[in-house]
Amino acid sequence: MAQNQENNNTQQDVNQLLQVRYDKLRELQESGRDPFVITKYNVTHHSTDIKDNYGELEGQEVSLAGRMMFKRVMGKASFCNIQDLKGRIQAYVARDNIGEDSYKDFKKYDVGDILGIRGTVFTTKTGEISIHAAEVTLLSKSLQILPEKFHGLTDTDTRYRQRYVDLIMNEEVKDTFVKRSKVISTIRRYLDGQGFMEVETPMLVSNAGGAAARPFETHFNALDEDLKLRISLELYLKRLIVGGMERVYEIGRVFRNEGLDTRHNPEFTLMELYQAYTDYHGMMDLTENLYRYVAKEVTGAEILTYGEHTMDLSKPFERITMVDAVKKYAGVDFNEVADTAAAKKLADEHHIEYEDRHEKGDILSLFFEEYVEEHLIQPTFVTDHPIEISPLTKKKPEDPNYVERFEFFMNGWEMANAYSELNDPIDQRARFEAQEKLLAAGDDEANHTDEDFLNALSIGMPPTGGIGFGIDRMVMMMTNSPAIRDVLLFPTMKTLGGKDQ
Repeated sequence: MAQNQENNNTQQDVNQLLQVRYDKLRELQESGRDPFVITKYNVTHHSTDIKDNYGELEGQEVSLAGRMMFKRVMGKASFCNIQDLKGRIQAYVARDNIGEDSYKDFKKYDVGDILGIRGTVFTTKTGEISIHAAEVTLLSKSLQILPEKFHGLTDTDTRYRQRYVDLIMNEEVKDTFVKRSKVISTIRRYLDGQGFMEVETPMLVSNAGGAAARPFETHFNALDEDLKLRISLELYLKRLIVGGMERVYEIGRVFRNEGLDTRHNPEFTLMELYQAYTDYHGMMDLTENLYRYVAKEVTGAEILTYGEHTMDLSKPFERITMVDAVKKYAGVDFNEVADTAAAKKLADEHHIEYEDRHEKGDILSLFFEEYVEEHLIQPTFVTDHPIEISPLTKKKPEDPNYVERFEFFMNGWEMANAYSELNDPIDQRARFEAQEKLLAAGDDEANHTDEDFLNALSIGMPPTGGIGFGIDRMVMMMTNSPAIRDVLLFPTMKTLGGKDQ
């Protein structure tokens, strides 16, 4: 009962404070000084630009704009902190400089209001670089109360739902998304320098293929057709290889109707690239060089720290086959496993669950997931996957039970997936038919046959290497972020009251 009364009192106090802000706005509007009618402000500098170039700007007039995060009124003079895109800077606001009426207005401004400050650059007696204000302009009135400054915004659910507040209150969050942008622009710069062309392919598709995942489904009213949101970028990009575009890539959202956890969000950013006249070995070289380049550009080093692990990208990345990895960490040599029945017997002995439809290659993959992944902390290419789990990949000529594929691992996570792409239309049709049987058996993640893609392969696709990178996981690694939601500006959230997403 006492707790409920305290909560009620707190809410009443908040409501009163909010009403005060609305009253201030009404007073401004009635006096013809509505801040919301202002359409622009001449910003000449940002906060850190001023601090970094103080020697050149001392005594010079500048103007900047941002959110007031702190205010201390001291009679005829006051101090406030302005936060803009790049950081914070202090402003000294004196009645004798901005005028009595303007100073009276300034004293009524609230933390959270957006101000324009014009004045000269100077250093206070305590050595803090500041702006000596000659003019203060209210550019937007904040009608909501920011979280208390000492405790900030710490509740993770609120932070994800109200990312705009999170960005205001937590400087490290803004830094994460600045780095995310830099990761993507650095990838583009690297690939453009390697002769790749960035393209865009459809998000709404009739056949969501290219990955083992359950798609989101929708209906297109104009054509009265059911469509799906893409789960991959692969099949359309390969069509472009057929069309003679020898090096293409796309960075875009894909959608998978799956669960939520620290590494999965139903919509996420994928980068896929395809290069004619190379194979999965070429894709390994590209991946190794790209990761080093991005790490150095974004973090300044080729050593990444994530949680308790340190990963060295400066050394050659380890390369190991899936069979050898399972032999190394599980003590089971699948080269000695005769058939599916023997593989299932091994799975039973090791308490690994499987489905009736699973074959020897599927069991190998399950052993890998159970025994190997957690050990792959340093950058590692796991190569030569079983054909059963790789429907779009070229077989190894010396052993058709396996394919020319690798997955790239760091920190125990899969970071990328790459193939020597299957370009035999007859083999591809047979693989699709096998996938259709899996669909009929209840596997919602199996691929449908894509007749137009098969037609494209029939036209002729050159030998090609392809790869897919999870951009979000890459950003997590580059920013030491514990969850995928920390690197998505607006992660998927359970709806509250039909409003929040």
